[in-house]
Amino acid sequence: MIRCGFSVRLSADDSVENQDEEYFFIEMNGNERRIRFHDYEEIYKIPGLYEHLFYDRLRCESPQVVADLLENEIEETPRSMSDLKVLDLGAGNGIVGKVLNKKGVNSIVGVDIIDEAAAAAKRDRPGIYDDYLVEDFSDIDDNLRNILEKNKFNCLTCVAALGFNDIPSAAFANGFNLLQENGMVAFNIKPDFVEDGDSTGFAYLIKEIVAEDILELKSEKRYCHRLSMNGDPINYVAMVGMKKAEIPEHVCREL
Repeated sequence: MIRCGFSVRLSADDSVENQDEEYFFIEMNGNERRIRFHDYEEIYKIPGLYEHLFYDRLRCESPQVVADLLENEIEETPRSMSDLKVLDLGAGNGIVGKVLNKKGVNSIVGVDIIDEAAAAAKRDRPGIYDDYLVEDFSDIDDNLRNILEKNKFNCLTCVAALGFNDIPSAAFANGFNLLQENGMVAFNIKPDFVEDGDSTGFAYLIKEIVAEDILELKSEKRYCHRLSMNGDPINYVAMVGMKKAEIPEHVCREL
């Protein structure tokens, strides 16, 4: 992967309390500007910046942790990783797709809501995805649903994309419902979003689909997703489960 010439300076702003408010400074060609960590459109435009910021500097572990947890569960089934047909929701510039491909997954369709993500995946990791769609999964029309169902997905991955308005709970539910029965679901999320008092809808969604035997939760792992800009650990929980039924309309209406 080609990396543009840049230098990154992390902010030491103690007034920043929320993860989605963090920002950094980047210097290129003698000019410095400020970018929020969640301004993915701007970050993806610069080759190598996403990897340098989140993986080299902030030590993000999530793609590997979630993929390892998924692989461990697949080993307990008659299937192998090469049998998976993956829908990678919130695929970004393809890091998760590459990790899965290294584990033997040969069929992956990526989805993201921004054009810059698709362009970056094609630029940085060509050949990883069979297809890459730029779509808002919060509202899938019948035509798109029919097209996607032809893929017969048996695995959904969603890594470091839930919460913070990146992927709403309704989008995750629509992706879940595209899976074949007994399909695997592998995702991670900040614990705040699955606890009482959460306002994003994820706490309600996860509790409902587990309680109603829609998702059979197989394993979960709490771990350090990455470091904050101050060097403190940001903990997430990774979960892997098996789809047992569709998420019904009455649950989706509450999201």
